Amino acid sequence: MAYIVSLTKLMTIFLILICFPSMLLSQSFRSLQLPPNATGPESIAFESGPITGRFYVGVADGRILQYNGPRDGFRDFGFTGPNRSKRVCDGTTGLGPICGRPLGLAFHYSSNKLYICDRYLGLMVLGSAGKQATQVSAAADGQPCKAVDVHQLTGNVLFTDFGFLRDPRNASNALNTNDSKGRLLMYEPSTDRVTVLMKNLSGPAGVAVSQDGTYALVSNFISNNTIRFWLRGPRANTYDSINFQERPDDIKRTVLGDFWRAAATVKQQTQSLVPVGQRMNGFGRVYRTVNFEPWYENQLISEVQEFGGELYVGSRFTTFVGVYRF
Repeated sequence: MAYIVSLTKLMTIFLILICFPSMLLSQSFRSLQLPPNATGPESIAFESGPITGRFYVGVADGRILQYNGPRDGFRDFGFTGPNRSKRVCDGTTGLGPICGRPLGLAFHYSSNKLYICDRYLGLMVLGSAGKQATQVSAAADGQPCKAVDVHQLTGNVLFTDFGFLRDPRNASNALNTNDSKGRLLMYEPSTDRVTVLMKNLSGPAGVAVSQDGTYALVSNFISNNTIRFWLRGPRANTYDSINFQERPDDIKRTVLGDFWRAAATVKQQTQSLVPVGQRMNGFGRVYRTVNFEPWYENQLISEVQEFGGELYVGSRFTTFVGVYRF
């Protein structure tokens, strides 16, 4: 009798999910709403340790927000603009040169420092107290900074820049002309020196250092490819192209040593772009793709990061951080 009841319950659940698939989708995705008037959570950085789940996001008006769990939500933690005024800047999107615009974020865990790539102010850093970020480098030659990652053992900071980010109005022209002014750079805190590792990159939107520190993956948003730049070993200072994919954005390493990359696929019927997250290894092999179209439609996402069995999704077009359980 119990077996028949259990079978009946299973059939009921199956029929509900078949008839109402949106219920299944809603169970796998939730939104962490930003504070009022905050938009564009481009990148996400978790604190060290899997217990607290505390993380940080940069938003379009120049603030760094700290997320403290579902009960407390987001709070102001820091900001990048040296002359930033909350009265003038909070909730704005067009005052980047004054208010700042944080893009990539990455923690160095042993020093508890949060490195920030700002569109207008270059590479910056925040201590554990937050508030005003300090400029580390104007991204060498004053170019804006897009993506950042930290090699945890050495503390060296890898970051990317490309010039058209300073004026977003030039973005469409850069895409059409295959702009190749981007660079991969490295900041060494021990010497306070910035070194240019690569030039002539086409919109380097993401960077991630391998677990052993022998190479870094760099995604080129304009040329639609991801390259592997060798930092150490017999192939040091050389690179190879390992993957081609539409609009690859930021890359984040997982605790297992592979990577999640934000990207897009092309919908054949309409030729529109579909936002996806892709899990890939250091050879460029993609072995899992998650389609985020049900929640983002045709708006691109900028980052996918794994934490606690879930994917945290950033996008410059939303007012929330997406969380996908897989």
